[in-house]
Amino acid sequence: MTEIDSTAKPTTSFSIDPNGVVARVFLAFLTTAGIFYINIMPALVSGLKEGLGFTNQQAGFVSSANLYGAAFGALLAVFVIKHIRWKPWCYLLLVSIFVLDGLCILIDSASLMIAVRGFHGLVGGLLVGIGFGVMSRTEQADKSFGYLLFVQWGLGGLGLMVLPGLVPEYGTSALFIALLIFTGVTMAMMPFLPDYPLPKNKSEKTNDASIPWLTLGLTIAAIFLFQGANMGLFAYIIGMAKNEGLSIEFISPALAMASWIALIGAFAVIVIGTKYGRLLPLIVGIVVTGLCSWALHFSEVATIYLVANVIIGITWAFVLPYMFGICSELDKRGQLAALGGFASKMGLASGPMVAALLLGEDNYTLIINVAVVGLLMCVALVALPARTLDVA
Repeated sequence: MTEIDSTAKPTTSFSIDPNGVVARVFLAFLTTAGIFYINIMPALVSGLKEGLGFTNQQAGFVSSANLYGAAFGALLAVFVIKHIRWKPWCYLLLVSIFVLDGLCILIDSASLMIAVRGFHGLVGGLLVGIGFGVMSRTEQADKSFGYLLFVQWGLGGLGLMVLPGLVPEYGTSALFIALLIFTGVTMAMMPFLPDYPLPKNKSEKTNDASIPWLTLGLTIAAIFLFQGANMGLFAYIIGMAKNEGLSIEFISPALAMASWIALIGAFAVIVIGTKYGRLLPLIVGIVVTGLCSWALHFSEVATIYLVANVIIGITWAFVLPYMFGICSELDKRGQLAALGGFASKMGLASGPMVAALLLGEDNYTLIINVAVVGLLMCVALVALPARTLDVA
């Protein structure tokens, strides 16, 4: 593995180990800042409907616009990551995100909200793509992505616990203020991050001819399907529960609990890494996700709704780092990790959009079935790339 001299010429008087826990956590905050709304997506969709009177489709299109923008921002990062000084770019992008979230507090028009959140997504996606590229330069990148999911699920659970109850009293401004706070905290962490330059060992630099394109293509498709299937359900998970007669007093703590317990999945990746390869963890994780998604057909039973969401959260946080790890293993410059980020955002955007089109008048049965089929297809796609790296 290429050693990256990230500690050379520190830019601050306080330097941290580029491959240590603190650095990985700070990178996780940076990579989350542009898309933290994803982790509170049910609260955002529900808040737009209750606070601003948006319809199911309007709220779904707002989230999809945000995520499609993020997807194209992440795609842009693929082409710029190895040519830029990433820190100044991240400062600029963080400030832009802060301003855009502040503007959203003042918006009550669905069409304007869709446009602004779409642009916000573009800026945030570029930030996330750069973050993915930088994370891929750390040693054992699978662990870095595990920390990423750990931060996202942990703080996402807090948001799902608190925010839905604030919307009736404070409106959607509560949602966007939460995003502003997260961005501000991330900006405070930035000065302490090492530089993470490109690998200096020319013999290990990736060129287009050396990339196993079949392995990469299957991995990208698997990431897209996995994220799309999960987010299609997650975006409407509050509405699904309400439709089955569950109360918001039960739903919010249940989703928060699911998000926090999901930290087990990310923690497992941090602890075991690739000790057991990637194929076995991926197959088991995705199959269990599919089974628990199917169990949501019985969401009228509160215990089933809770347990299914808890296990889906665990497997979601467990599977993703391994998928991103495959991309990182193929290229230490960070371009393919950023490409994986693009596929992830496209899936996250397409899931709510497809669900919004299929949902109609609360047709949750259909979107559950579509999600399960997508997850089964994901198993077939990811098996070859995972096995290829396991035997390499």
